[in-house]
Amino acid sequence: MPSQTTPDAFGFAFDNSYARDLDGLYVSWQGAKAVDPAIVRLNRALAAELGLDADALDTPEGARVLCGDTAPKGAAPLAMAYAGHQFGGFSPQLGDGRALLLGEVIDRAGQRRDIHLKGSGRTPFSRGGDGKAVLGPILREYLIGEAMHALHIPTTRALAAVRTGEAVLRENGPAPGAVLARVASSHLRVGTFQFFAARGEQDKLQQLLDYAIARHDPDLIGAPDRALLFLNRVIARQAKLIAGWMSVGFIHGVMNTDNMAISGETIDYGPCAFMDAYDPATVFSSIDRQGRYAYGNQPGIAVWNLARLAETLLPFLADDDDTAIAIATEAIGGFAPLYDAAWLRLMRGKLGLTTAEAGDMALAQGFLAVMEGKGVDFTNAFRSLSGVVNVGPTALRAQFTDPDAARDWQNAWQDRLTRDPADPVKRAAAMDAVNPAYIPRNHLVEAALEAAGLGDLTPFDRLLDVLSDPFKARPGLQAYAQPAPESFGNYQTFCGT
Repeated sequence: MPSQTTPDAFGFAFDNSYARDLDGLYVSWQGAKAVDPAIVRLNRALAAELGLDADALDTPEGARVLCGDTAPKGAAPLAMAYAGHQFGGFSPQLGDGRALLLGEVIDRAGQRRDIHLKGSGRTPFSRGGDGKAVLGPILREYLIGEAMHALHIPTTRALAAVRTGEAVLRENGPAPGAVLARVASSHLRVGTFQFFAARGEQDKLQQLLDYAIARHDPDLIGAPDRALLFLNRVIARQAKLIAGWMSVGFIHGVMNTDNMAISGETIDYGPCAFMDAYDPATVFSSIDRQGRYAYGNQPGIAVWNLARLAETLLPFLADDDDTAIAIATEAIGGFAPLYDAAWLRLMRGKLGLTTAEAGDMALAQGFLAVMEGKGVDFTNAFRSLSGVVNVGPTALRAQFTDPDAARDWQNAWQDRLTRDPADPVKRAAAMDAVNPAYIPRNHLVEAALEAAGLGDLTPFDRLLDVLSDPFKARPGLQAYAQPAPESFGNYQTFCGT
């Protein structure tokens, strides 16, 4: 049963179900003392959504709370334990090596939300690391997470970025220490289930399963086949999430099982980035040398990760192994049609289709095939299609070095539109409502972070403002819709650890 505390001076009224119900899956812990903490940026709109007092948080005292230095009344700070497959190799114990779950609150909509701190110092799971984070990656996650939210893709969100007042040593020298306070519907991961499964602790695994169901799928409580139903729900959420990623050219970069959330939210923005020129082999992560987590591999990796979750649930699917494996295999096989349906639904919207025909999948895939290998910007190509509807064929042709490269596809698409009754003006407006004009362009993100490191947050704030309304083209923002110049070179992203 909920047991919320009385709101404190910051508005926190904690109800810490994870600490209360999952003994053995965490270590109670306190964040590191900060030298001179200060709020860098506070998400006031999100604070209000959570029922928090933004003015109180935007103070030195609030900074101490949001960096983990001081635990507010009713908090139960803890480091979560989990396992995980990292680039295919299994580690039976990972856990929050530089993070803490401060506690849980019930937001104004009645939804339970985690308040989680990233970069708050060493924990028992740090594995030799310093447990710290630096300002650049923290602001990067703030920016990308909020951009994903504005793109209507389920995601963790940034509540605050906080300087700690100390210098943290990294490969390129000392950098300003920082902590990200982030919010999620939970931080339960595939790796959370793997933690107990690897230890053969079936009673604890049952406890975790019941907790996850109560938190994310309460309508399944008490159902005799709830383990299978829960697995199917997670599969469906992930199919929808990955389709969303693919529809905007997002590359997570490190799809380890400990980075896949049961909630279906995007979690742990490390070496992530958005694709400019369409290429399914696109990889930005400096540590993904084999392309395991390339853009085009993401649906398949999701299936692989979900199979690992299914393995942990085998004892609850049937009494004998063969039957349980058959049930799990059938469930995992359900990902592909769910993903295809979610992806096609998004693609129909991006192509301006309001009805369904059997050839729509081939039409959508054909557009990607036309773009591949030609240096065509993924985001701008889709955005240009509304211009074709409104103005004429040159809008799409201008995206290609060879204006005739997409001619046959464009003819097939426009022929399909003749069989899809819709007012052209309304069709174009609907397309612009799902094809973003602005994404976090890698060169703009890096420029904003570089300026922030020098003490100038103006480019960061401007970019954050542009990305908060990505579907509305606005005068004077043309530079934010352009791909990186050739001088930007080959882009690489890093974990920030």
